[in-house]
Amino acid sequence: MKFTLRQLEIFIAIARLNSVSRAAEELALSQSATSNALAELEKQYDTLLFDRMGKRLQLSESGRALLPHANALIDRAGEIDLLLKQGGGPASLHFGATLTIGNYLATLLVGEFLRREPASKVSLEVHNTATIIRQVAQFEIDFGLIEGHCLHPDLQTEPWIADELAVFAAPDHPLAGKAEVSPAELIAHPWIVREPGSGTRQTFDYGMREFLPQLQIRLELEHTEAIKRAVESGMGLGCISRLALKEAFRRGSLVEIPTPTLDFRRQFHFVWHRQKYLSPGIERFLALCRAAVANIGRSDEITLYRDDGSPARFI
Repeated sequence: MKFTLRQLEIFIAIARLNSVSRAAEELALSQSATSNALAELEKQYDTLLFDRMGKRLQLSESGRALLPHANALIDRAGEIDLLLKQGGGPASLHFGATLTIGNYLATLLVGEFLRREPASKVSLEVHNTATIIRQVAQFEIDFGLIEGHCLHPDLQTEPWIADELAVFAAPDHPLAGKAEVSPAELIAHPWIVREPGSGTRQTFDYGMREFLPQLQIRLELEHTEAIKRAVESGMGLGCISRLALKEAFRRGSLVEIPTPTLDFRRQFHFVWHRQKYLSPGIERFLALCRAAVANIGRSDEITLYRDDGSPARFI
């Protein structure tokens, strides 16, 4: 074979960053060495992996075809490198989770994984669904745990656990304490909601699809905790995962507004690229995630913390 792993690593970095100079900086190489490595790879196979538009690079048809295979090969080479260096198989994971999962489940799962495999390394990014899907599609992260739907043709999804949003308010809100609230009553009040692109907003918009033009959206926020604080202060109604509201409902700082005529059910999913090599470490972590929700019907039924406030071992 004419290519080297280093050439593929450089190609992957340039493809991800769309820049030779940024790839060189990330890989701690000179710009000329990075550019020469790409040029040599293209020359060896008499093909162009990027279309050049001034200083801008964009993957060519050949480059797009090569990228997932190059990523898979570099991932496998990384596994071999770890085996040779450490004489075992500690995992090295770089994954993403959407905000509800990242804030309430993923850190506990990572903690349990590292308790079992202390030599492993884990990097977790927390973003909204649209960002996680983009990162997985571009091989920026190994896999994702998402709340929204994924229709990307290059990505594979697997259902993980059911989840449901709940409408909520401050205890002194005019709708608090009612046994049932109609959509007509809901649209008469202002709302604090998640931003477009988030899985929570996707589910909320679908559940309220018949009434969206009439909604009074006062504020859009990227973080569930910020929404909870805004609703607690009396700014309006909110609608986020029951998982994120579990402790607030228990304390009474927020109350549920019953909406039996509206459907806010959804599914948490795993997502990875169809051509992504799922290393043994990734497979072990996914198996841990599956075991964590075995025999549990919905996300808010998971015991997250003990009575003393310490993280629960829910595995």
